[in-house]
Amino acid sequence: MAELEVKMEVGSDGVAVITISNPPVNAFAVLIIAWLKEKIEQAMSRNDVKAIVLTGNNGKFSGGFDINVFQKVQQTGNLSLLPDLSVDLVVNKIEDAKKPIVVAIEGLALGAGLEVAMGCHARIAAPKSQLGLPELSLGIIPGAGGTQRLPRLVGLQKALDMMLTSKPIVSEEGYKLGLIDAIVPPQDLLKVSRQWALDIANNCKPWARSLHRVEKIGSLYEANEIIKVSREQAKQTWPNMPQYLACIDVIMEGIVHGGYHGVLKEAKVFNDLVVSDTSKGLVHVFFAQRATSKVPNVTDIGLKPRAIKKIAIIGGGLMGSGIATSLIINNINVVLKEVNSEYLLKGIKMIKANVRGLVASKKLTKSRGDKALLMIKGVLDYTEFKDVEMVIEAVIENIELKQKIFSEIEKACPPHCILATNTSTIDLNLIGQKVTSQDRVIGTHFFSPAHVMPLLEIIRTEKTSPQVILDLMTVTKIIKKIPIVVKNYTGFAVTRVFFSYKQSAHVLLLLGVDLFRIDNLIKNFGFPMGPFQLEDLTGYGVAVAVRKIFSDVFPDRTVISPVLDHLIKNGRNGKNNGKGYYVYEKGNKPKPDPMVVPIVEESRKLANFMPHGKRVLITDQEIVEMVLFAVVNEACRVLEEGIVVKASDLDIASVFGMSFPSYRGGIVFWADVIGSKHIYTSLKKWSEKYSNFYKPSRFLEQRAMSGVPLSAPTNTRSKARL
Repeated sequence: MAELEVKMEVGSDGVAVITISNPPVNAFAVLIIAWLKEKIEQAMSRNDVKAIVLTGNNGKFSGGFDINVFQKVQQTGNLSLLPDLSVDLVVNKIEDAKKPIVVAIEGLALGAGLEVAMGCHARIAAPKSQLGLPELSLGIIPGAGGTQRLPRLVGLQKALDMMLTSKPIVSEEGYKLGLIDAIVPPQDLLKVSRQWALDIANNCKPWARSLHRVEKIGSLYEANEIIKVSREQAKQTWPNMPQYLACIDVIMEGIVHGGYHGVLKEAKVFNDLVVSDTSKGLVHVFFAQRATSKVPNVTDIGLKPRAIKKIAIIGGGLMGSGIATSLIINNINVVLKEVNSEYLLKGIKMIKANVRGLVASKKLTKSRGDKALLMIKGVLDYTEFKDVEMVIEAVIENIELKQKIFSEIEKACPPHCILATNTSTIDLNLIGQKVTSQDRVIGTHFFSPAHVMPLLEIIRTEKTSPQVILDLMTVTKIIKKIPIVVKNYTGFAVTRVFFSYKQSAHVLLLLGVDLFRIDNLIKNFGFPMGPFQLEDLTGYGVAVAVRKIFSDVFPDRTVISPVLDHLIKNGRNGKNNGKGYYVYEKGNKPKPDPMVVPIVEESRKLANFMPHGKRVLITDQEIVEMVLFAVVNEACRVLEEGIVVKASDLDIASVFGMSFPSYRGGIVFWADVIGSKHIYTSLKKWSEKYSNFYKPSRFLEQRAMSGVPLSAPTNTRSKARL
């Protein structure tokens, strides 16, 4: 069968089987939709066709609408590029067809795939097929009748849960709910579907049109109560994302005025949302995430990844145990080395606790968890390193200690073994200084907790071989993380860019702005927590160590705030000891600690940062902009120096490494939405008024003056040390 095709075959039984083919997931591309309508019309006009079965090629029905079309619409603003899936195809051609149409589902029926399936007159599925409407995760709502048919098939509460969480269910649950009519083995799927379609045609089975069903909606009073709770949940959980309330409103329209009215409102709201900033941001992140797997001169030169089945980790602390957990739950054997039995037992204990936590939260089955724990072996020497394919050193950020370990592992490991260091700031050339095989040295910057956070920053030196980079990218995929490949320089990409985030927050604090106000405004912007609560979480020791490294390399834009030193002096270390900017008590949410106010006041006096000794009056918008425009400014320097492959890698780094709100598209995408001219003039004003820390970068100034987007490719040669 051709790569892109809709094929129809009419059997001697009078059933026309229409098969969609658009690998890998049979997405509903514009051509596929046009051809599908054409085939249905042909089947309707043929006298030898009694019924139709709709199915997909290669073990899948359909993964949904072609998201590339959304991107084209968003780039051009041309809504006419969107085909009419809802009324024209699903209502007129499928649901209101004069001959029965049964869908045979295997593998996937997601998004538009499920919406088309719900328009059919019966749904037959293979076991474990995934069914869902994940559109809200892209800033839109289901646009082919999903908001109307799903509540009528599974009930209002379950339909809301599926749409608001974007989580699919399997066909077995779909059968219990009434979404699926029968589950049959894959080899019998077409045979049973054909017979089911004939039975409908011969009036032996009901001719069900889901848009006309009302029995599962319940009374208007019951529906109102469910909708009321969902609206409150949407306001609290997704306050900055309009698609959630819009979806609820469209569902209610259909309940009050009927399914067809709901479909018409759905189409209008869908068109409004698809060109919204929220959808643009989420669609950008969708494509940017997939683009991280393409690295010039690594993934495009014909190399094949080598199998990595056994990895050694040195250091079983918080980071090492998290990395080990990530590996063993994904079937990679781990050798964990520590300096003594006490530390080793602590490390193994943390790994067991991590696995138990994943099982308890249902992210891992008990059987998989038990199997994972059999894949780790604790050791106190290098004997077991003789056959490992990779070593990840995960000790504290101490250059001398890391250098010593690298000298030892090069001798203990096989000559093909990858030598990786888990570091967030230290120059790899220093760590691997005494290693002979420089081409095997690479950096792995995991984010804490390593078994939860999805990003992995892969750091390459100018000597790291493409094969080693590709192998590590492959491991990243196996452990279900998102890789960004960056060049070797102090702070790399993520730590360097977001060091400015905390720095700017401290500048505002020293200017007299209330720290809890700053945190609340940043949370309202969309971060899970503000910069000061984040500092509590990561610990002050880390912040002081990073500040020392950055002040040596970037003295012109490192602000030495005395606040951290005073907190430590007063016996505070954030969440580690329950006392920081906030108070941390077991079982309770963090509470702002008023006792920290005099410590901050004392620090302000010492810093002497406030103009004329008076607090600065700054608006809420300006506070958010001062914190985040500083991040944009440093991102511009990283782009100019060629630290990242492309601007979208920084967007992914900001979303998955530092929790920048995904619906804003990432730090560079968001900056382009705001406009580089406004960012540049604001920074220039603040640099003259408050601190040289805000001095605009050359790259930002050039882009602001030329009008070229910050995300546009740059030909500037990298000035960073590799």
